[in-house]
Amino acid sequence: MSSIGKLMKQAARIQRQMEEVQTALGNRTVEATSGGGAVKVVARCDGSLASIKIDPQAATPADIQLLEDMLITAANNALAQAKEISNTEMGKVTSGLSIPGLM
Repeated sequence: MSSIGKLMKQAARIQRQMEEVQTALGNRTVEATSGGGAVKVVARCDGSLASIKIDPQAATPADIQLLEDMLITAANNALAQAKEISNTEMGKVTSGLSIPGLM
């Protein structure tokens, strides 16, 4: 088989694997908290947020600004964890392959 044919088969296999990993990452979640657990954010490893939970005792009108800051902190932490997992999983699929522009 020609080297181009081998390369095409390898590229098709990697594409299938990447699609499988992306689907799995959409189902995998991480969670992060802020404010001693007053705010909990769950993120999917595809980069989207799944849920935000707020302890009812944390939501007094005087604390709205603090609550907003805690939400941002927890969301950013959850999304950072999700991105790290996504990068690790996608790296497993493309390891050893050097095609410019693939990743």
